[in-house]
Amino acid sequence: MPQRTPLSRERIVAAAVVVADRGGVGSVSMRSVAKVLDVEAMSLYHHVPSKEALLDDLADWVFARIELPAVGNTWREALTGRARSARSVLTAHPWALGMMASRPNPGPALLQHHDRLLGVLMTEGFSAALATHAFSAIDAYVYGFALTETSLPFEPRDGAEEAFADKVAASAELYPHIARSRAELFGAGGYAFADEFDYGLELLLEGLERRVADESPTLRER
Repeated sequence: MPQRTPLSRERIVAAAVVVADRGGVGSVSMRSVAKVLDVEAMSLYHHVPSKEALLDDLADWVFARIELPAVGNTWREALTGRARSARSVLTAHPWALGMMASRPNPGPALLQHHDRLLGVLMTEGFSAALATHAFSAIDAYVYGFALTETSLPFEPRDGAEEAFADKVAASAELYPHIARSRAELFGAGGYAFADEFDYGLELLLEGLERRVADESPTLRER
């Protein structure tokens, strides 16, 4: 008879991810996770004290998968790399969008993540206040974009955006600006909603660059 793999906190969290990927975070319970592991729900309590603790671990699991800025990165590299990585993780696990900042007990991955990014920003001339503002603005942008991207009424792919636009084409007489926008976007070919992410991120970074230069004479002289 094959030996059963021992339970561990890591295995329990991994099973919770499976449950959340299938049915959203609302479907995560000790019973549903135990079912994935083929064990009794009570056995989970030897490793995780409560469902709330499991949800805290689940949120930390998400942060552990977002790329940490490397020591020596410039602030733009740090914010860009983190934003792209966070978008990738959140679109792969849309249930995480509602958990990123909602858990009352932040885990070590979240704390390390925030500490590293704040360290990069403040080393590069950001005040504590501006670093916090930058963090908040980028997070709001990434979370909002990921939510939009995962809620689109079509599967993004080559030509999908134009096909959807054709389906819901608005009257040029009633909505002339929508008609003009559509003609310009698709007239040149190659438009993809996904490309909006990097464009919008650049707009935010350019604004931050002006702000940090105002705060830091050293950066202004570069």
